[in-house]
Amino acid sequence: MDHDAIFAKAAAIISETLDVDADDITEETEFKALDADSFDMLELVSAFEDEFDMEMPDDGLDKIVTVGDVVAGIEAAI
Repeated sequence: MDHDAIFAKAAAIISETLDVDADDITEETEFKALDADSFDMLELVSAFEDEFDMEMPDDGLDKIVTVGDVVAGIEAAI
């Protein structure tokens, strides 16, 4: 799966989970700008793991600041 496809799927998950417009999501978008709290982040990581059939390390959650960080983490895990 290429970078753009991963971003598109991740953005769709973020949009649905956080109830934000997918068109407003870029790789530079910070989760704090989307008002995502720690519970939201856990829910998102679980959804990413299910969608991409992989596991993200628990100690990496605090390193996820932007959507681009998520895409890079998914790319590294699959």
